Amino acid sequence: MSSSRHHRLGVGHAQPHPPGVPVAETPPIDADRWPDVAAVPDRWSARTREAVAAWLFARASAGVDVRIEYPDGTRSGRFSHVVQPRMIIRRPADLFRRIGSLGLIGVGEAYMAGDWTTDDLVGVLTPFAEHIAHVVPRPLQILRRAVLPRHPADEENTTANTRSNISRHYDLSNDLFELFLDETMTYSAALFTPAPTAEPGRPVWNDLADAQHRKIDRLLDLAGVGPGTRLLEIGTGWGELCLRAAQRGATVRSVTLSVEQRDLARERVARAGLADQVRIDLLDYRHVDDTYDAVVSVEMIEAVGQKYWPTYFSTIDRVLAPGGRVAIQAITMPHDRMLASRSTYTWVHKYVFPGGQIPSLRALRTAAAEHTSLRLADSSAFGMHYAETLRLWRERFLARRTHLAPLGFDATFARMWDFYLAYSEAGFRAGYLDVQHLVFHRPSDGPDDARFGGVR
Repeated sequence: MSSSRHHRLGVGHAQPHPPGVPVAETPPIDADRWPDVAAVPDRWSARTREAVAAWLFARASAGVDVRIEYPDGTRSGRFSHVVQPRMIIRRPADLFRRIGSLGLIGVGEAYMAGDWTTDDLVGVLTPFAEHIAHVVPRPLQILRRAVLPRHPADEENTTANTRSNISRHYDLSNDLFELFLDETMTYSAALFTPAPTAEPGRPVWNDLADAQHRKIDRLLDLAGVGPGTRLLEIGTGWGELCLRAAQRGATVRSVTLSVEQRDLARERVARAGLADQVRIDLLDYRHVDDTYDAVVSVEMIEAVGQKYWPTYFSTIDRVLAPGGRVAIQAITMPHDRMLASRSTYTWVHKYVFPGGQIPSLRALRTAAAEHTSLRLADSSAFGMHYAETLRLWRERFLARRTHLAPLGFDATFARMWDFYLAYSEAGFRAGYLDVQHLVFHRPSDGPDDARFGGVR
């Protein structure tokens, strides 16, 4: 953790801080580890940008159901008679200077620095996510590219850069991920039953492992994985899908660019006595060879980048046997929002997923159709399930945050990870983000619709 480009992840909906009770002060920030958090922008234009950001924030917050509290006792936001989440602004000038200089990156860095805090982080972020398309007035949106940071060239997902991008998140520490994941070590949306509602709290922690297996089994069913299937998995995670597929009698090849994930996944496969059926390689998906009856990929396409979506689908098309099926789990956003945000360098890029790009369903369908023989045969959305998955992860992360220091992660990292998980949950609760099960096949291979019945 050596610079401000130390990027990592998390999610959930913790118990709100009691109203009226002050939130604890933020511990000192290590400026060597977190230079952009420790220092507030101070270039010559910062004061002008601060004033513009304060105006934009007042305009945006007027329509959200959040009570905003300032140090002088004034309040803003859309007032209502119900209990509202509190956004407590401790250092307004610092917050607005960060926002004016860095856009939404500044909101996250200000939270990490303690410029603002809250008694209910998800509750504050969700209403803003619901209004994200209108936070910046349209006439000012065209200026974003000129005044806000751009994507670093070394984070483009070329074969030379992708290994570094992946490592900066997934190679943080297996022990870190074990703090908040369930025993399956599955780091993607679970599939609960009954389905969660918009209100948090229905699934409980003990449901999560079963819900992860339900999700994995559905993907394997959609891909037609069974005895004798030659399966390619793009993006290994920590190996749970490999295990479930091998237990069905499949022969599995899984590829990843995370050393930590590869090593633990291999250990888990060996302990299960399935090493003769599963091969896990440290390999870029673009370099996969051989032929497979089925391809499954879980929340990996978000790390590919829009420029390389055609390459991703072309690779799958190249290695898929005649009659084969492809099952992909993908986080998605509305197409218009994807187009509006695709060039924006965000807090998530800087601190969590460098090089990432969340696609739209339309964009994935088009990329496959225009560059391969694959066609989208079925899709099923279950975004609220992800909100609940994140809630459980964050609940467990916050309960175990005292374990972070022995692993080498400081208090600023804890606030970063908390913000990441809450920020993600808010996106799904607001409907700004969704998650989909997608099935692709080649129409020329002939109909095989029996596998797709009832998946909605």
